[in-house]
Amino acid sequence: MISETLRAQFQNLYGREPRVFSAPGRVNLIGEHTDYNDGFVLPMAIDRRTFVAVSPRDDRIIRARSTAEAGGIEFEIGREYPGDGDCGRYVYGVVECLRQDEFDLRGADLLIASEVPIGAGLSSSAALEISVGFALLNISEQPVELPIDLVDLALAAQRAEHHYAGTQSGIMDQYIACLGIKSHALLIDCRSLEYRAVPIDLEHARVVVCNSMIKHDLAAGEYNQRRAECEEGVRRLAANLPRIQALRDVGIDDFDLYAGSLPEIIRRRCNHVITENARTLAAVEALEGGDLARFGKLMYASHESLRDDYEVSSPELDLLVAIASRCDGVFGARMTGGGFGGCTVNLVAADFVDKFITTISREYETETGLRPDCYVCQASAGVREEH
Repeated sequence: MISETLRAQFQNLYGREPRVFSAPGRVNLIGEHTDYNDGFVLPMAIDRRTFVAVSPRDDRIIRARSTAEAGGIEFEIGREYPGDGDCGRYVYGVVECLRQDEFDLRGADLLIASEVPIGAGLSSSAALEISVGFALLNISEQPVELPIDLVDLALAAQRAEHHYAGTQSGIMDQYIACLGIKSHALLIDCRSLEYRAVPIDLEHARVVVCNSMIKHDLAAGEYNQRRAECEEGVRRLAANLPRIQALRDVGIDDFDLYAGSLPEIIRRRCNHVITENARTLAAVEALEGGDLARFGKLMYASHESLRDDYEVSSPELDLLVAIASRCDGVFGARMTGGGFGGCTVNLVAADFVDKFITTISREYETETGLRPDCYVCQASAGVREEH
């Protein structure tokens, strides 16, 4: 068990007994790049988690180390973070955002270990943010009038992503890391933050994630550029649809009336988001009705839209989807996550999973020289303490 190994490593490093907390990565089944447009998403938390061993200190110093890299970070709560590096930015950002929310955090020593692959589109950053934030809130023994609200934690972690990691992400990743439900996906309304649990039929099908082994860096600018293009689309469409606040508010029929007034790139970006929202709601109906074939067709349509209209796919992701489409027992496949690399998500009949993994691994390696990591994922629970 990774949590038991982490406890022993923490004791060797810091000389104290820790508590251990964890938060899951996620795979988004459908509803991509809709969350920051106030739309609908259908993620599920996966059974790959980020673990944080933690013990309180008597001062306001945060010391954190990762089992994956040498060295560590150290800063004082409320003071400017003097270091650099991804892990440091995320940890400092969560601490600072919780402090700004008037939580009285204690200093702490932390040791972090993760099963969530970095840069694969499975939300390793949100798993880190939520596990660290939840751990610090628990050891800080918040007063009764400030109980730990998981939606508030998700919002604080999202702000950390915006202001300290430089990615203008929506709320989906942090939300599912907090509120994931075992054996269910969540249909999340990213405007109201309401959700509905959607059972995943694990008797007849499996969710298989295939890692292209091409890493992306969303903070490099493309992700933020897409968000800006969507906001420009809203601004232009509001001339004819004055009540809209986000692309979530634009129906397909209204968009067809006014799409011709938009520059081509803006039109294609908006077309993806508006149709993706419709696909997501249709996919929930299909899943709840047990219509896996319909769900799979919507997955393929989502990928085509992300590839052609939103332009966030990559040759490697397109290849993985093409190979999957030729495999027996595959209901559907699409890229998942921010794009530009990372993973595909595949819905595969249970009896064909082994053959699917063998085939896609062999053909992808033949074409690219890269062997994809493939994970059969179970729908997991959200953030928790490990006992």
